[in-house]
Amino acid sequence: MDVQGTMKSVVVEPTPAALAARVADRFLSRLIARTRNGRIAHVCLTGGSMGGAVLAATADDPRVADIDWSLVHFWWGDERFVERDSADRNSLQSRTALLDRIPVPAENIHEVAAPSDGLTLDEAARAYADELARFGAKGEAWPSFAVCFLGVGPDGHIASLFPDRPEVTVTDVAALPVRDSPKPPSERVTLTRPVLNASKRVWLVLTGADKASALGLALAGASYAGVPAAGAKGRRRTVFFVDEAAAAEVSPDLIDRDY
Repeated sequence: MDVQGTMKSVVVEPTPAALAARVADRFLSRLIARTRNGRIAHVCLTGGSMGGAVLAATADDPRVADIDWSLVHFWWGDERFVERDSADRNSLQSRTALLDRIPVPAENIHEVAAPSDGLTLDEAARAYADELARFGAKGEAWPSFAVCFLGVGPDGHIASLFPDRPEVTVTDVAALPVRDSPKPPSERVTLTRPVLNASKRVWLVLTGADKASALGLALAGASYAGVPAAGAKGRRRTVFFVDEAAAAEVSPDLIDRDY
């Protein structure tokens, strides 16, 4: 593994808006670098206010016209098992913020099934795993994401992998059904840790003083089972993009001022 993949760095901006612009800038730079020679880029998206803000800032950047979007595939780290037009749906937020504003082919947008598609929650998770397998890289049962965005909850959860729950330790499947989620809606589909950590770059984006403790624990190497964010790592880079409020407990030597 590239030694950078074992390191965690922190990028700090003063406000959520400035942070969204910084992440969007890095995101577009990575996509341009990845696709300029015709290479496919798989991207894993997240929900939440910052997930949407980053995508909206991406859509507003004129460099979106420099990307061949037929080479970019979009996935989600987790999805709420609700109808496609529900405000709780991560994919709806992503479509509104970015995907409906760029010329990405419909077949490049890989959504988790909704209840009205006629699948049960378990079937939706299996179907998503099967879809991932169609694009598996180097014999793997899933693609390696060029960039994997993750939000982090105050409890340290990522995707729908919540602390001290069985989903956190599953490694033999790509996607899992989640029931009785600690955070509503109660039914979800989530990617598992091996899929997330197969990503070239894992970018965790979080803001607010209520996230400071979770960020501190993740950087300190807390137990993955107790703080799932602590176990998130990219094969090339792992970066926490945070605002000043969330960075209250971050050691200055972890802050990357150049990335």
